Amino acid sequence: MTDDVEKLSDAEWQARLDAEAFRVLRKHGTERAGTSPLNHEKRSGTFMCAGCGQELFDSDTKYESGSGWPSFWAPLEGAVGTTTDRSFLMTRTEVHCAKCHGHLGHVFPDGPQPTGERYCMNGAAMKFKPESE
Repeated sequence: MTDDVEKLSDAEWQARLDAEAFRVLRKHGTERAGTSPLNHEKRSGTFMCAGCGQELFDSDTKYESGSGWPSFWAPLEGAVGTTTDRSFLMTRTEVHCAKCHGHLGHVFPDGPQPTGERYCMNGAAMKFKPESE
C-alpha cells in the first residue's frame, strides 16, 4: 500500500477492505463480541493493521480477557495512537493505527501487569502474520 494511506477516499478504502473491516476501521464500528477468529489465535507472530499493514501488537502481549475481543497488554512502540472517545454517553480512550489512523478499538485500565492496560481490539481491524512467515 502507498505511504499516503491517510489521504485515501472512502471509495478507495472500500476497494481495499472487506465490508466489515471498512465499517470498523474507517467508520469507527465495533464487531460483535466473540466473532473474530483472532480471539483464538495462539501462534507466535504479529498482529497488523488490516488497512495498511502497520505492525501493531506482538503475540507475546496477547491474553484472554474474557471480553470477546482480542486483547493485549501493550502495543508495539509507536504503532498506535489514542484519542478521547465521548460517544455513547461515556468517555473512553480510542485506539487507532498510527499510520493510517484506522479505528482499532479502545484501551482500558483493567489489564494485567506489567502495564495494567487492556487494549481491546476489533479483530476485523487486524490481520495476523505468523512468526514462521
